[in-house]
Amino acid sequence: MTTSEPIRPRAVVCLSGGMDSCVCAALAARDFEVYAVHFSYGQRTEAREQRSAEEVARIVGVRELLHLKIDLFRRIGGSALTDAAIAVPVAAADESTIGDEIPVTYVPFRNAHFLSAAVSWAEVLGARTVFIGAVEQDSSGYPDCRPAYYEAFNELIKQGTKEGDIRVVTPLIAMRKSQIVRLGVELGAPFHVSWSCYSGESEACGVCESCVLRLRAFREIGAVDPVPYATAK
Repeated sequence: MTTSEPIRPRAVVCLSGGMDSCVCAALAARDFEVYAVHFSYGQRTEAREQRSAEEVARIVGVRELLHLKIDLFRRIGGSALTDAAIAVPVAAADESTIGDEIPVTYVPFRNAHFLSAAVSWAEVLGARTVFIGAVEQDSSGYPDCRPAYYEAFNELIKQGTKEGDIRVVTPLIAMRKSQIVRLGVELGAPFHVSWSCYSGESEACGVCESCVLRLRAFREIGAVDPVPYATAK
């Protein structure tokens, strides 16, 4: 008589292909049957991010990766990530000032659109948990990465879905980037296929805020970031 594996609950993971979502996917895969959703929204590194998301999904054992293309952010502009007329800025020389002001790389209300799609799919799948790798500490200060934002969104889900029992969870939100890297190492998260740079696709630029925060996190735990960099601050 064979003993079958217990059926694991399903979860949907918002998988950008970046460092934080990579760790979030590895964390979710430990306890859930994972369905991941990746968004192409006109960002500068769209093709590179999709490739990273596909590789992360393959390595951590995602059951299905749903790729969604959203055109509205490219059309409305207003962000250095989606508008070619707005340059991606070099991070401030004083890294401690990162996050003091909302930078031009903020994509207006982006995560609301991502979460809405993820929750819709979760409702179809019968998944009660949606993971997103939002981070408040050591971040650029985006308003849709604050704990209060997710508390409000969960109330919206409660009121606006059939059963009202789906929850968005943000396991990394209170962690420093170095803690996230350390957790990823413990989980065996595939950092080598992840991509965080705002502008480079063959090599990470090494000077945008996302690169600087990522490099600092690896440096703080005495590890080497495995992705290629054109330069590094």
